[in-house]
Amino acid sequence: MTTALRKQLQQPLPQVSFGPFRFLEALPWLVLAAALRVIAFGGGPVAFPAIVVASIAVLHAFLVVAQRSIELTDGQSKVGELEFGEQFRLSKAILWRIALLMLAVSCALREAGYVSLAPHMMAGLDGMAFDQWTDIGKFWSAIIATLILLMIVGAECNGGQVSFSAAVGEFARRGFWIGAAAMVLGVVYLGLGLGQGWVRSAIWNFWQVSSASQFIKNLIYFVFIFSFAMLRLWVTLLILTWGLKQSYIRGR
Repeated sequence: MTTALRKQLQQPLPQVSFGPFRFLEALPWLVLAAALRVIAFGGGPVAFPAIVVASIAVLHAFLVVAQRSIELTDGQSKVGELEFGEQFRLSKAILWRIALLMLAVSCALREAGYVSLAPHMMAGLDGMAFDQWTDIGKFWSAIIATLILLMIVGAECNGGQVSFSAAVGEFARRGFWIGAAAMVLGVVYLGLGLGQGWVRSAIWNFWQVSSASQFIKNLIYFVFIFSFAMLRLWVTLLILTWGLKQSYIRGR
């Protein structure tokens, strides 16, 4: 695999099959992730496998949107066009590294006495597409999203090999633009969280007074969940790829 952000920043925008709706290619993965999250919230022995598969689904959606976002910044990437097996291996390689990071930070916060905050660090990956419940968790999700994007770009530069340490190094080297993009993304997550809360309240009020069937009510809520997930993922990649492009341009 080769990267466009290093060598082809000025290439013309390629044509894609979804036209102005190019990001909709990620929709099936987000629908799957949303459905599995509902299953996981029900508890029981299926909860943990459901969360793992939901996380992989979010990463697959991230891969697709990453490619389209890179194209919108006048670059080229083939990561979203990998065969399913290659995408799965890439997602798995990223997932366990990010899972270890989230676990380490969660444990560190618990040891430092922040017991109530620590569990939210385990939702850093989830927060790229779904709402985090704490303000600091939203900024944590922005950092996680940034590291994942850098690992994806690094894998394209290194024959598909994922390196967490290399991603951290890139974050440090491009700290001004990448850090600024991550901070902006955190602020945007705060705004999206407020908006999502208002819509959630409106839907809840509708549930209380509507005579619609339970199926219709559940369908509305499900569409609400994955619609915001899609919006959140679009915004995430658009902000981060813009910041990454600026870091390459200004670093020349």
